[in-house]
Amino acid sequence: MSSLEIRNLHVSTGDKEIVKGVSLTINTGEVHAIMGPNGTGKSTMAKAIAGHPDYTITQGDVLIDGKSILEMESDERAREGIFLAFQYPSEIPGVSIANFLRAAIQARMAEGEEIDASGYYKRLYQKMDLLKIDRKFTSRAVNDGFSGGEKKRSEILQMAMLEPRFALMDETDSGLDIDALKIVSDGVNHLRGPNLGILLITHYQRLLGYIVPDHVHVMIDGRIVKSGDKSLALELESRGYDWVKQELANA
Repeated sequence: MSSLEIRNLHVSTGDKEIVKGVSLTINTGEVHAIMGPNGTGKSTMAKAIAGHPDYTITQGDVLIDGKSILEMESDERAREGIFLAFQYPSEIPGVSIANFLRAAIQARMAEGEEIDASGYYKRLYQKMDLLKIDRKFTSRAVNDGFSGGEKKRSEILQMAMLEPRFALMDETDSGLDIDALKIVSDGVNHLRGPNLGILLITHYQRLLGYIVPDHVHVMIDGRIVKSGDKSLALELESRGYDWVKQELANA
């Protein structure tokens, strides 16, 4: 079992502090959901952990199996097992999904080691069959002209091929209709298992009806202020966030 430990994390962009002391441990085999209103720091935290250059970690630490990753570049963090699924994935015209994934896997291999083409395509097609993705999909340019659901399925396929230890999924349900949401959730559930820890960032309980979390955390004003099991997500869906804010005000 591996662990991703977020220890008293503070994150700023420019001169504004957004994440204000988050501590959280995610073990492989677990699904953690972070919920909260817009602008509370959920996405900022995920991007900072992955090494996004627009965000500065001013205090705290992030460790994988006890080893800090803060001095690592984003590609090194990826090699250590971090995967970030973006809320708005970028388009890469002219680069097919198959070639993009092949380059990504090659980049993670030791210097001088070459990817085996036949083995790569065999594994790619196995993953696509598992996720119920048409094989013609890989000939398309990465996210170019994709619907919201297709972009998210592309990222699930990337996750399946790269086999990270920890997947940070930033509002995976954003912009998805109910059919696309079910397809993407099925893909995540197929990949769920003892070798993968998942952090789901979402505003709404509807995603958690398909990907049932082991732990739910509420983030408000850059801090995790409440944690519980899946029932907490249902309570937030029915009552909103005001009651949590009121609890904080009365504490």
